[in-house]
Amino acid sequence: MCAASPLSSLDPALAAAGDVARFWRVPRYSDLDCLAARFRRHAYARHTHETYAIAAVVEGCETFWRRGTQNYAFAGSLCLVSPDEAHDGEPYGGHFVYRTLYPSPALMREVAEDLLGRPVSRAPWFAPSVVDDPGLVAELAALHDVLATDSGAGTLETDERLLAFLARLVSRHGDLGGAPAAMRESRAVARVREAIDAHFPEDLGLETLAREAGLSRTHLIRAFKRETGLTPHAYQVDRRFRAACRLLVAGEPPATAAIEVGFYDQSHLNRAFKARMGITPGAYAARAAA
Repeated sequence: MCAASPLSSLDPALAAAGDVARFWRVPRYSDLDCLAARFRRHAYARHTHETYAIAAVVEGCETFWRRGTQNYAFAGSLCLVSPDEAHDGEPYGGHFVYRTLYPSPALMREVAEDLLGRPVSRAPWFAPSVVDDPGLVAELAALHDVLATDSGAGTLETDERLLAFLARLVSRHGDLGGAPAAMRESRAVARVREAIDAHFPEDLGLETLAREAGLSRTHLIRAFKRETGLTPHAYQVDRRFRAACRLLVAGEPPATAAIEVGFYDQSHLNRAFKARMGITPGAYAARAAA
């Protein structure tokens, strides 16, 4: 069990606005990340995760962009984002409180295979961004409390509860065939993604990327944003952020991680990190290693 302190702010700037957030990690579930937060002013920058983001809204309303649509998730709703899907998020109408799990594709694929009784070629995909499912919201909130505190539940019970929740989530709202072919990007955009993935710490030029794509610079920006939800520069910052997460978990100090992934300095990393996680790099590293 991964014990965590009561809900508290991990960023003084957020605390001054009345926002609080707590992050922690449960290693035995493929490094399952968890976030509990109440936001009144914090707005996430558009970003992606290597994992799923499954959020239960228990108070207020969150609005977020995903796949070209602005969504509104009121209390009793689940927010569903699959890996590598660009999204953002902010309060709508005052505030929202939510409980989020970030299960890995490997864990979700295991759940899908158990449901189908056979191997699957892809992890499940969620077509809806918001579903009204108060039962699963209550189940996730209760599970979150078990994962965050020593509630007396044994490891076996917690394992069963987590896997049962994920199985119900996938069976009710998931597509076990994976993302449809129509969502796959053009080869030109794929080449640029591959170039940024390979060289994200470097100072890349748009002209170089446009030549790689065989497109004009303005056409590349439009096509890239249409297909990924991010501009090439935002995608590069996102990849730097994701690489920094891995280095921080491995024990690299924030200042060192910032330089290694291509940020100017630690303050640049701090801004990028808080815009995407709502917490500081130091807080993330401390809780992920706990």
